[in-house]
Amino acid sequence: MSFLENLATAFKGGGASRVPLARGFVSPWALALGSNSAGGGYNYGHSIQKGFLANPIAQRAVRIVCESVGRAPISANNDRLLAMVSATSAGQSLIETLCAHVVLHGNGYVQIIKDAAGHPIELFALRPERVSVEAGPDGWPCAYQYKLASQTISIPLEDDNGWPNIIHIKAMHPSDDHYGAGSLAAADQAIAVHNAASQWNRSLLDNAARPSGALVYDADDGAALTTDQFDRLKSELAQAFAGQGNAGRPMLLDGGLKWQSMALSPADMDFATLKSAAARDIALAFGVPPMLLGLPGDNTYSNYREANRALWRLTLLPLAEKLFSALQEGLAPWYDDAQLSVDLDQVPALSEDRERLWKQVSEASFLTDDEKRMMLGLDPKEPSQ
Repeated sequence: MSFLENLATAFKGGGASRVPLARGFVSPWALALGSNSAGGGYNYGHSIQKGFLANPIAQRAVRIVCESVGRAPISANNDRLLAMVSATSAGQSLIETLCAHVVLHGNGYVQIIKDAAGHPIELFALRPERVSVEAGPDGWPCAYQYKLASQTISIPLEDDNGWPNIIHIKAMHPSDDHYGAGSLAAADQAIAVHNAASQWNRSLLDNAARPSGALVYDADDGAALTTDQFDRLKSELAQAFAGQGNAGRPMLLDGGLKWQSMALSPADMDFATLKSAAARDIALAFGVPPMLLGLPGDNTYSNYREANRALWRLTLLPLAEKLFSALQEGLAPWYDDAQLSVDLDQVPALSEDRERLWKQVSEASFLTDDEKRMMLGLDPKEPSQ
């Protein structure tokens, strides 16, 4: 490292050696847009199509989480920072888009777009499956590769002045140094089961809402059908009696033929329970109480109000705090005293909790007025002139 680099590192508060990170591996999202081969492992692009766009439970769960966080009232002490965070990114809410990226993919990347003076003027959320981490000699990220089709753009971690170009927000992954783990991967198997059960129901409806039967040939002399007779009967059955349009159509049989209906056993009918269990697993992966998704058989919460409060306390607020803390830390070079948080007093689902807190604090006679205000998240009262 040169003298100028050492000097710049010292001014930025660095200088201490860091432990090396793992490097030299292929990004787990590098083939996210490729085909999903059998047994080829998890594929993000394929899971988005099958898991989010084609599955109503997963899509509704993700929308509940992302839209709630995106529309949550934001408390900020800097109007310019609040305007940037509240703005749209590629026509979508910045916070809602980042929330979807972190929940589905496990990683969120925010590009800081600056003016000629080097001040941030826009925050743009990059598609996470197009971004890969470029590690330096010690394994720590030094740049980010943004790949679209045959074009690859390298975005340095920091600009010439040493300020960040990218804010990387990632969900916790215990065995990966550079990438987070998304909830969509955890729900992948449950989504596949739920989709298969839905396809089974559709196939059953296409077949007169009952399972198929068998055409039995019972000749008096014990003779079997010839190959031509077998192929002709099979073709006639497929054309005249199979499919939704032929449901319930009467069948005329002769020559020793009889129709034997088949019923589903209780074990076969268990696919309905399996579908319900898969739907609950999907809701669990995204942190949404099943009651809020209209899933039957959920007795964990006594009512919707309690389930909604649990959603905010256990899922929405921790996720919002993760996003706001990352944005606040990434923009600290320009807004060192900035604070971003959810205004809890304006969240209807938490009104009872806030009312109880206000009552407890106001009745604490051993606290001063300024201490009470600080416990409620308010600034101390300014001294009167």
